[in-house]
Amino acid sequence: MSFLSDIKAFGLGFWTTLRHIMRRPVTIQYPEEKRTPFPRYRARIVLTRDPDGEERCVACYLCSAACPVDCISLQSAERPNGRRYAAWFRINFSRCIFCGFCAEACPTMAIQMTPDYEICKRDIMDLVYEKEDLLVDGSGKDPDYNFYRHSGIGVVNPRGANPDEESPVDVRSLMP
Repeated sequence: MSFLSDIKAFGLGFWTTLRHIMRRPVTIQYPEEKRTPFPRYRARIVLTRDPDGEERCVACYLCSAACPVDCISLQSAERPNGRRYAAWFRINFSRCIFCGFCAEACPTMAIQMTPDYEICKRDIMDLVYEKEDLLVDGSGKDPDYNFYRHSGIGVVNPRGANPDEESPVDVRSLMP
C-alpha cells in the first residue's frame, strides 16, 4: 500500500512541476523593470510650497506629535511680517514606517507622500533628510491651496477680508 501511495505522490509532484514549467514567469527584473505602485501608495515624504512659491510649513509641530516612531523633528521661527516657518526640519527615514500620519495631521498640506519607493543607502546617516533635501518646487496634490489665504491670519489679508470669511464680531457688542 505504501508503495502505491509513494508513486502517486511522486507522480503528483512531477505533474505540478510540468504544469508550472509552461507558464509565463511572474518575476520582474527589478533594476531594469520597475513596478508602478498603486495610486494611493505612500512612500517618501516631501515638503511642498504654496502657489506663491513660499514654504507651506508653519512649524505647528502636529506632524512631530502624530508620528508614532518619533522620526520628525523641527524648530519654528517667525519672519518679520509675522509668518511662521520651520527654521530646520529633519526626517529620519531609517525609522520612518511610512504610515502617513504626518501628512494627515498637517493643516497646511506641507507634508505629502510620494510614490518614490527607492530609498536605499549604505550609510544609515544618509537616510536623515534635512529641509533642503525634502523641499520640492511644486505645490503637490492641491496646487491652488494656500494656507495663509484661507486661515484668516492677518499676514496676507486682515481677518475677515478673505472672500470666504465674515469679519470678526466685537464681543463687547454682545454684552447686555
